[in-house]
Amino acid sequence: MLYNWLLWFHIISVISWFAVLFYLPRLYVYHAENIENSGFIEVAKVQEMKLFKYIGVPAMWATILSGSGLISEIGFSGGWLHAKLFFVAILIAYFYSLNVYRVQFLEDRCKKSGKFFRMYNEVPTLLMLLIVAMVVFKPF
Repeated sequence: MLYNWLLWFHIISVISWFAVLFYLPRLYVYHAENIENSGFIEVAKVQEMKLFKYIGVPAMWATILSGSGLISEIGFSGGWLHAKLFFVAILIAYFYSLNVYRVQFLEDRCKKSGKFFRMYNEVPTLLMLLIVAMVVFKPF
């Protein structure tokens, strides 16, 4: 019974975290492409901060903690789980890289283009495909 509740919470946490992982870089595209519009930039800075701190960080920790609970329920077995955790570690690093860019934007010193953030926005999609493939197909 505990496993089902943990799985339920984990899925909700992952969905919430990925909403941030997909949307925050999109905000950065708008931020980079409208840098001369100071009114827009001030609003974007607030949105970026709230999205990262109030939704992203709690969703990431909820994902990590519920995932850890699932691992404690099923045991740490199979190469697929090692591979999944490797990709999750990359995803966590990506998430914190978004914060580096957020701080750069906050301090008006980010020089990356909208095109860069459009491409950077594809990273979580690729990682999501790999992570879900590990869970569904358990290839190792």
